[in-house]
Amino acid sequence: MARRSLELDDRLYDYLVQFGTRESELLKDLRNETAKLPGAGMQIGPEQGAFMGLLVELIGVKRALEIGTFTGYSSLCIAGAMPADGKLICCDVSEEYTKVARNYWRRAGLESKIELRIGPAVATLDALIEADVEPFDFAFIDADKTNYSNYYDRVMKLVRPGGLIAIDNVLWGGDVAKPEENDEDTQAIRAVNEKVRNDERVTLALAPIGDGLTLARKR
Repeated sequence: MARRSLELDDRLYDYLVQFGTRESELLKDLRNETAKLPGAGMQIGPEQGAFMGLLVELIGVKRALEIGTFTGYSSLCIAGAMPADGKLICCDVSEEYTKVARNYWRRAGLESKIELRIGPAVATLDALIEADVEPFDFAFIDADKTNYSNYYDRVMKLVRPGGLIAIDNVLWGGDVAKPEENDEDTQAIRAVNEKVRNDERVTLALAPIGDGLTLARKR
């Protein structure tokens, strides 16, 4: 019996993807297209996409919020797991990358479920709060790390009690555990990790999937 998460070499990781996911040909196409772009490492892996899709199904998500869309892999997984009347609001600053996402949303037949808002996400979230929108069931935070704490604070106002917040890259390639690493992004991730751990308004688990995924259920 393993007492800690298993380290995955390439062969074992490939096995995990083969038998632990049902990645569609469309998602594979998007992964391959994104791999040719600058910043391709920002895309989540298929195992994380499958995991989040299952979470969306499990809690019956009908309203979801994504902060950081990039080329759209995670949004396809989230929206694809929602019912026909589900709604996903995506926040991003890049017209270039989200143009790729829009193409794949169209190809997947998910355009009617997804609303893209281009602009700084803090301002977008503040506008949603000001508009007193219907609460969200699920939120995924995966954008600029220095604003993670700001995103978390706002998402806590936007997600319903019982809703789930997922925060990506919380292990940051292992740098969060290295005292000698003190760049701005690493410090920002450490800060939000401490904030969520100490927040009694949520139930917390950090899953060692991808680059680390915090799951926080609002009580």
